[in-house]
Amino acid sequence: MPGAEEMQGIMSDNDDESKHQGPNTQLARAGHDPSLYHGFINPPVVRASTVLFPDAKAMEAHSQKYIYGTRGTPTTDALCEAINELEGAAGTILVPSGLAAVTVAFLAYLSPGDHALVVDTVYGNVRHFCDTMLQRFGVEVEYYDPSIGAAIETLFRPNTRLVHTEAPGSNTFEMQDVPAIAAIAHQHAAVVTMDNTWATPLYFRPLNFGVDVSIQASTKYPAGHADVLLGTVSANAQTWKRLRQTNNALGFCGAADDAYQVLRGLRTLGIRLERHQESALDIAKWLETREEVARVLHPALPSFPGHDIWKRDFKGTSGVFSFVLGVEHEADFKSKAQAFLDGLTIFGLGYSWGGFPSLALHVSLDDRKVALPPSEGPILRLQIGLEDVDDLKADLQRAFQAVRPKPNE
Repeated sequence: MPGAEEMQGIMSDNDDESKHQGPNTQLARAGHDPSLYHGFINPPVVRASTVLFPDAKAMEAHSQKYIYGTRGTPTTDALCEAINELEGAAGTILVPSGLAAVTVAFLAYLSPGDHALVVDTVYGNVRHFCDTMLQRFGVEVEYYDPSIGAAIETLFRPNTRLVHTEAPGSNTFEMQDVPAIAAIAHQHAAVVTMDNTWATPLYFRPLNFGVDVSIQASTKYPAGHADVLLGTVSANAQTWKRLRQTNNALGFCGAADDAYQVLRGLRTLGIRLERHQESALDIAKWLETREEVARVLHPALPSFPGHDIWKRDFKGTSGVFSFVLGVEHEADFKSKAQAFLDGLTIFGLGYSWGGFPSLALHVSLDDRKVALPPSEGPILRLQIGLEDVDDLKADLQRAFQAVRPKPNE
């Protein structure tokens, strides 16, 4: 991959050209130059492990741009350059999944004996990594309330080295005052990382709000078709060198074919997100009117506790939110949730989100330590895809019918 100085030069050139362009124009043009590939619009897929050198001296000095497949190819560089432009980053690395994107960032900035602050509404598999691998490596992780804001200063210790944010929070969508948290963290010389998969850089640009390292599961909206696994980690100038060095040491790299598909997905990201946003908000408002629903967890709804922060900092929403199914007895939570899910025919039952199909699942949050989840009933997470909204509402209506008490109950 390009060095830090070269990546910063690319970012600067892209910023100069694109700062007055709209987001869809950026997405259509970012990360490629047809003149470099005989005029072809899309860069070719370059699959590589071995790269040949012209002579022994060049081989010893590594005096050419590409030296080995794990250090980048023209295809992976094209995606990195596009993400740099969208994020406003000094450099980006590609890794095989969104989870790997978070874990490599943690490994880059944490050492044995360090203390890390991680939001309690973090993605569940990241929590597992913290409670297992980081613990084995001698890193102490403390989970904090997403609503803490500047009061996070009370949790800092002399050895606090990293603060991880995720907004909205996984499954329950709590908002965080990211600028306030970042300002306090920097006073204590801690690195701030953020999982920004939900909003993408189109609707929230973490590095503009004080975050040092922005993380995306490109599996989701950038790829957009439920068929690619890839993660991106984008760093500012101060943190880029260490991220790049760590990634090189670990040998993580994204495959050229996957990078090509994500780059292709970026071209339609803007219009897809608009559709996801519009449909999801329509359905969320409709769910608020349903007597079967105890609460809708969507940051763009005025009824949501974190709405003001979302409105202040974010440019839009995506297609993922949750709602609480009203259930009278806690013993019925699981059975009612399963009955609802089994009543769906258009919504698929599957993990992940961000692709074209609508999905639903029952959320379990038993491992939360500080930010306790809603207790009125089971939490059901919806990914609103690209289907027609009326058809999705009809499908949800059938699922509500499936959980209504029978006359003899």
